[in-house]
Amino acid sequence: MTLSPQLAQPTSHRTDGQTHGEANRSWKNFELIRAFFQFTEGTWRSERRYYTLPEGPTEELVSMVTVEFLEPGNQFLLELGSLHQLSMAESQALCGTKVRWESRDATNNRKKSAGSTVFGALENILYRDRGFATVNPVTAKFYLPNPETLCLRTEYNGSVFEEEIKHIGQQYRTRQSIISRAGEQIMIGQYLEKRIQ
Repeated sequence: MTLSPQLAQPTSHRTDGQTHGEANRSWKNFELIRAFFQFTEGTWRSERRYYTLPEGPTEELVSMVTVEFLEPGNQFLLELGSLHQLSMAESQALCGTKVRWESRDATNNRKKSAGSTVFGALENILYRDRGFATVNPVTAKFYLPNPETLCLRTEYNGSVFEEEIKHIGQQYRTRQSIISRAGEQIMIGQYLEKRIQ
């Protein structure tokens, strides 16, 4: 499977202070994350299971997740850049997604949560308008070990959130989230997601 679309490389993508090699690596990273975001666009049915460690309750949810790809210059990304006090040039360089979700309890179908969040990537930083456990803007460090897999690490309020999102073929992806505090893992979330649109 190849996620990378054909992208037109700009005549110059070097920022002040970057060497030619650094600029090339930056462009390569941009190509990878942009292709990943483009591939995720659509609607997904997400089956989720959260384990509270070491022996706490297990919660099962079913979520409908809609992902919209955002090109650089999109108004949502410009607003995200402003939230994070990025320069106009940095804000205009962001590419990302807007994600909307609604989650229900898998056993009784009761609505658990609903909302949306905006993601924007620049260099190796993923900017978000809110975090998993906060409504405040947060940042995550990210890397792609291969074009199908995105790994994230986010830290705030004394907690560390590590996540891996992996595409499997065209229709499926898996996700795993590990939440730690004071060096101890306190929750694991595992997801199987199927593209339905």
